[in-house]
This record gives sequence, structure tokens and C-alpha cells, in this order.
Amino acid sequence: MRLHHVQISMPAGEEDLARRFYAQALGLTEVAKPVELAGRGGCWFRAFADGVVTAEIHLGVDVPFVPARKAHPALIVGDATELQSLGERVADAGFEVSWTERMTFGGYERFHCRDGFGNRIEVMAPAAWPLGPELPPIRGTDVGYGAPMPSRACEPLPFERKGAGAAPRRRHGLGTTTC
Repeated sequence: MRLHHVQISMPAGEEDLARRFYAQALGLTEVAKPVELAGRGGCWFRAFADGVVTAEIHLGVDVPFVPARKAHPALIVGDATELQSLGERVADAGFEVSWTERMTFGGYERFHCRDGFGNRIEVMAPAAWPLGPELPPIRGTDVGYGAPMPSRACEPLPFERKGAGAAPRRRHGLGTTTC
């Protein structure tokens, strides 16, 4: 199984503001909605790498509209330089950008921003900063805050379920959790 897209709500008639944030500020490519869905409003965006879709965000009209203040997609860019440049571009376009949690997610640097509707978006890059004694390993693991994530992130553990219908537990570079 893999993720196809993330849907984010937007108010009716605000597609131009969506394009200003997702296409112009973030740099995603707008793609046409299927004819049978186009009448609903909203717009779709994709990121590509070497012609392959690497991320897809659908903005759909929601009435009444309420922005996602906590729930959010997280996009990954190649490195800290690209992250810094993108954060500056989003801010220069007039959108809210926060770096307050930049070094708080093991193995990554990040910023959070808000689209023109108040929806939260996270942008991350693999951390380039070294491990230091002032940054202890994450509780329950031997992975420090600056350590690279293992390439086998989210490998299945032997089936371990807690209760009926519970998700299987997975091993991440940040410890054991559900995926």
C-alpha cells in the first residue's frame, strides 16, 4: 500500500489563492481535475522528480470551511539549503512561516507554514547538523536528533496488535510506533 494524495479543505471560489500558495510559493505543479470532478471546485497539485509524481495534494471545497490548524501534510525537500530557500520564498509571497520547531524532529530540519486559508503545512529536509552531547538520543531508542533515518524505516515487526482492529506496530528510526 502507498499514499496516493492528501486532501485539504478550502473555501469556495478561492482557487486563485490556492494557486498562489501551492504553485507559486511552494512550487507544486497544478494538474487538471478529472472532468467529472471539476464542477465541485478546488484544484489539484503535484510534485515531480524525474517525471515521477512524488507528492499530490488535492484542495477540495468544504462548506462550511474550517482550516486544519493541527492536522497537516509534510513535504520533504532534498537538503537544508533547499529548505531555507523554500521557507524564504513562502514568506516572501506573504504567507506565514514558522521556524520555531526547526530542530525538534529527529533526523530532519523543518518549518511550518499556513496556506492562504490557514491550513497547516510542514516542509522537512534531512538534517545536516551533527549529533552533539547537548542533544540526547530520543527516549527509547539509540537514534539522536541529528542521526540519519535508517533506510528501512517502517519495517514490519512480527504482528503485534493491541485490541480488535488495532493497526500493526512498525519500527521507525524513531522507535516503535504505528504507521
